[in-house]
Amino acid sequence: MKVPEDLLAFLHKGKQFFIATHISPDGDALGSSIALAMALESLGKKTIVYDKDSVPEFYKFLPGHERFTNSISSLKSSAEASEPARGGQISNLILVDCNDLERIGLENLKFISSAVIDHHETGREFGDIKWIEPQAPATGMMIFYLMKELGIKITEEIATNLYSAIAIDTGTFRYSNTTPEILRIAAELIEAGAAPYYIAENLYETWSENRFRLLLKVLNTLEINNDIAITKVTLDMFRETGTTVEDTENFPGFSRMLRSIKISALFREIEKDHYKVSLRSKGKINVAKIAESFDGGGHRNAAGYKIRSDFKAAKEALLKAIFTLKK
Repeated sequence: MKVPEDLLAFLHKGKQFFIATHISPDGDALGSSIALAMALESLGKKTIVYDKDSVPEFYKFLPGHERFTNSISSLKSSAEASEPARGGQISNLILVDCNDLERIGLENLKFISSAVIDHHETGREFGDIKWIEPQAPATGMMIFYLMKELGIKITEEIATNLYSAIAIDTGTFRYSNTTPEILRIAAELIEAGAAPYYIAENLYETWSENRFRLLLKVLNTLEINNDIAITKVTLDMFRETGTTVEDTENFPGFSRMLRSIKISALFREIEKDHYKVSLRSKGKINVAKIAESFDGGGHRNAAGYKIRSDFKAAKEALLKAIFTLKK
């Protein structure tokens, strides 16, 4: 994997960088962003790491998770006090694991210079410098190669973040995007100090009782249409179980475990008649194409979109889009 020369020049030239990733951050977004910040700081750079949403509780084992800020005002004030900010605009933004300002909630801020490091299949126009590798199993893999190119030593903290990033987006090396190359990288990260048992335990075996009760409610909504599984989570479910949106991570994948299921969809209620739909698939079924038809995006086997509609109409629209894709 070749790192673009203009990205390397951008990183060498800048003194302070603003690293941002997408809302509802997952392990790849978090681990990649933290590792990049640590890498740049080892070169004497300053960094601010931003996410509109708080770091989910079950990702707080990641070393450096406290670096994240979700305050726009602190972002602006830090920018105004730094060399890269001019006239209220911000230089040296790096989008990690996403390629759209709307996905990070910063669409109203102005940026003088920007770069995108991402592996999503659905591209956007944003970014002066774009490094997008849809074939990469995880953005964490790209950050690994970037660090190699910059000559940065991978510390135990960095290794833990990058291994976690890769583990999440490969389903802990169970998904079809698991390659010999990514396994070699994982081995190198283990040699650098990442502990697979510790990471797996924190990712999969530290659930709260409330989160488990929410999962039971969601699974009880299961509908199967041929090889399509549909579940939903409502605002009432969150209230009844004392849980939040972050507790639903990985929920879309549970119904995909059924042998007969090729596509699973989780409808999460945002407000009345407004849903966020998370799609998962097996094999060669490209759910990113389905999400794109609703102005969403993602990967071949994991994608999502938002829709304003009552649940019945939203479900019918999805089934129609899947049927069209299969034709």
